Amino acid sequence: MNDTTTVGTTTVDTSPQAIRAWLTDRVAYYLERSPADLDEGAQLAEMGLDSVFALTLCGDVEDRFGLVVEPTMAWDHPTIDAITAYLAAELAG
Repeated sequence: MNDTTTVGTTTVDTSPQAIRAWLTDRVAYYLERSPADLDEGAQLAEMGLDSVFALTLCGDVEDRFGLVVEPTMAWDHPTIDAITAYLAAELAG
């Protein structure tokens, strides 16, 4: 299994661990919290991620991984762990 993808001229690590770390960093940035303070299995909405940041996260995912995702991604996959699994599966396929 190849755990990288090329977006433009950049090679991106697409292993589940790298996806999870990147997502955790992005969500922590939006919530103005430390990544270490986040529970990756907690509901994003319950942590305080609002619809504006959820939509922005979709754009970040598209830019980072070269995937087109639905604007409802954060609601359809409501935790960092769930988004990680979704993205890993999409990138593997």
